[in-house]
Amino acid sequence: MKTVLTRDFLALILSVAVVGVGYGATLPLTALALSQAGYGTAIIGLLTAAQAFGGLAVAPLAAWVSARFTNRQVITGAVLAVALATAAMQVTANLWAWALLRMVCGAALMLLFTIGEAWVNQLADDTNRGRVVAIYATTFTLFQMAGPVLVSQIADALAWRFAICGAIFLVALPMLAAMRGTARASEAHDGHDGHGQHAQAGSWRHVLPRMPALVLATAFFALFDTLALSLLPLFAMDHGIGSEEAVLFASAVLLGDTAMQFPIGWLADKLGRERVHALAGVAVAVLLPLLPFAIGTPWLCWPLLFVLGAAAGAIYTLAVVACGERFEGVALVSASAVVSASWSAASFAGPIVTGALMEHAGRDAMLWVLFAGALVFLCALQWERTRRLARA
Repeated sequence: MKTVLTRDFLALILSVAVVGVGYGATLPLTALALSQAGYGTAIIGLLTAAQAFGGLAVAPLAAWVSARFTNRQVITGAVLAVALATAAMQVTANLWAWALLRMVCGAALMLLFTIGEAWVNQLADDTNRGRVVAIYATTFTLFQMAGPVLVSQIADALAWRFAICGAIFLVALPMLAAMRGTARASEAHDGHDGHGQHAQAGSWRHVLPRMPALVLATAFFALFDTLALSLLPLFAMDHGIGSEEAVLFASAVLLGDTAMQFPIGWLADKLGRERVHALAGVAVAVLLPLLPFAIGTPWLCWPLLFVLGAAAGAIYTLAVVACGERFEGVALVSASAVVSASWSAASFAGPIVTGALMEHAGRDAMLWVLFAGALVFLCALQWERTRRLARA
C-alpha cells in the first residue's frame, strides 16, 4: 500500500510540475500577445479577471464534481480542458473568444488545484503532512517560475506559441495515467457515495464557518504574491532603486518562498502546525515595516526579502496543511475549493485597491495593505484558538 501511495504522490508532483510550467507561461504570453496587438493594460487586466471569474464560478461545484468522479478523472479532464482552451487561442484573435477561453482555463485550473490539494492531503498523515504539502507547493512554485523563461524563448514563434503552451499541459497526462484509479473524494475515508446528508455536511456552506483563519491566510498570500510580482518593483524604484535591480526584489521574495517551504513544513510537523503558522504571521508583520529602512542597505535588504517571502509562503502552505487536519472526504474538497476561491478573489480585487492607494497615498501604501492583512490573519488565528479552548 505504501508503494502505491508513493507512486501516486510522485506522479501527482510531476503532473503539478508540468502544470506549473504551463500556467507560468500562459499568463505572461497572453499579456505579451495583447500588448503586441496594441491593447492597453485595461484590456489585459480584464482578460486576467475573466480567468479569475471562471475559477470563482466553478468553486461551488467542486464538491459535487468530486463526489461523482475520481481524483484522477477530474485532474485529467481539467488538464485536457486547459490545454485545449490555451491552444484554441492560437486560431482566433477575437477578444470575446479569448475571454471565454480564459474563463474555461480558470474553471479547469480551479478544479485541478482544488482536487490536487485535497488529494495530496489524503496521501499524507498527521506525522508528515507539513512536509508533504510543502513539497507539493514548492514544486508548483519552482516550475511556475520557469514559465516566463519559456515565454522568452517562444515569444517570436507567432504562428505556434499558444499551441506550444497548450501542448505543455498534455505532458502531464502520462503521469496521471500512472496513478491508480482512486476513489471519489467523498468515499476516500468513510465509504459514502457523496449524496444526501453526507454531501450536505461537506458542502462549502458547512465548511466555511470552520476555517475563517485559513480563508484569510490564503487571501493574504494571494495578495502578497500578486503585489510582489506587480507592484513591489515600483515600490523599490520609488525608494531610489534602479529598475533592473528593482525587478529582482520579486525574485528574492519568490526564492525565499520556494526554498524554505520544506524546512518550514518539517518545523510544523515537529513543533505543531498552529504554532508555526502564528510565528510566520508574526514574522511578516514585523518585517514589513522594516523594509523602507533596509532598502538602501543591500546586506540587510536581500535577506529581509528572502525571509519575508519564506514567512508569507508558509502562511499559505500551512493553511493547506490545516485543511487536511480538519477535514476529510468531500468536506476536504469543499475546504480546498474555498481556499482556491479565496485566492482568486484576493488576487483579482487586491491589486486594484492597492494600486489606487499607492497612486493617491504613496508607494508605501502597499506595505501597509499587506501589514493590515497579516494582522487580520493573526487576529483570526487567535479567535479560532480562543473559540476552540472555550469549547474544550
